[in-house]
Amino acid sequence: MADFIDIYRDVIIQIATPYSTGTGFFLKDRNLIVTNHHVVEGNRSVIVEGAKFKKQLVKVCYADRKYDLAFLQGPTMEAEPPEIHLGVSKTLRERDPVTAIGHPFGLKFSVKTGIVSGAREIMNDIPYLHIDAALNPGNSGGPLVDNDGDVVGVNTFIIRNGDNMGFSLPVTFLHDSLEAYQAVGGDNTCRCTACANVVSEKTVDNGFCSFCGNKVELPGLVDEYEPTGVPRTIETLITRTGHDVTLSRCGPNCWEIKQGSAKISITYHEKTGLMVADAVLCQLPQQNIKPLYEYLLRENYHSGERTLSVHEQDILLSLLIYDRYLNEETGMKSLQELFEKADYYDNILVEQYGAQWKVAE
Repeated sequence: MADFIDIYRDVIIQIATPYSTGTGFFLKDRNLIVTNHHVVEGNRSVIVEGAKFKKQLVKVCYADRKYDLAFLQGPTMEAEPPEIHLGVSKTLRERDPVTAIGHPFGLKFSVKTGIVSGAREIMNDIPYLHIDAALNPGNSGGPLVDNDGDVVGVNTFIIRNGDNMGFSLPVTFLHDSLEAYQAVGGDNTCRCTACANVVSEKTVDNGFCSFCGNKVELPGLVDEYEPTGVPRTIETLITRTGHDVTLSRCGPNCWEIKQGSAKISITYHEKTGLMVADAVLCQLPQQNIKPLYEYLLRENYHSGERTLSVHEQDILLSLLIYDRYLNEETGMKSLQELFEKADYYDNILVEQYGAQWKVAE
């Protein structure tokens, strides 16, 4: 198992949109990323990041509501990724061991082992694989893998409050969709929800399926995301500080940017009206921690609206602003000060107090 897990680390893709986050996996022979449709729904392009490439924007090439599948444009790789195989000819039986793999933005690479509990017709008459591996919502779109390391399903959904009730789309549906996608020429295609035929931009007739006349929505023609209210103000601030706001998006009302050596996460909590910016500076040293804690407390005494704190092993510099006080002028000043202090503090903590640089997961 360890061998194929290492291979999958290099092909598992983190996916983020302004509406959601999820997982995907890269098929080298097709030069496509596979994920769930509900992960990328409503987006022409999405942010992806993986072990073999930097965070970048890629197009949604194929949308399939029926099977909850989507194909994304292959990313620009910095190193050659390994090839994984679809176990199309395999027949899964009850109690066969399987592994569900995922890596949602902001969380750790996830491997959940379990068994096939059975096949149940849950939706659209599709016999989804019922597995007892405990899936997380962020694992949607990741692969379900057998003990040979072959993809046997696409992790699709969980039933909340259920006892480890996860469901995966059998790989045969993925394989058939890939074949249908390429048969119509690929790029900006979708499956008609009425007749189930795959149609492309070339064959759609004024937004209607050329087979049955049903209204279809090609992924390349959906409305672009436009933030409003406080998120719009935050995105304006991110742009004004010199960062690419599109690449900074990592889920609903969440953004992530790099400033110097610090990673800064910005979150807007609509219910409380708080905008929180957390800069992960570094990690606690393994020994002689007391002087570092004393330094953090001294700095907090006169740090104003910023606060130094510790979460697990991470040392954070945080900024909290209520939305009623947030505007471009005050927000710009506060963010710039946070950026400057983050760059200042991480060097002091590492060089003078023995803190450790955080290694990306």
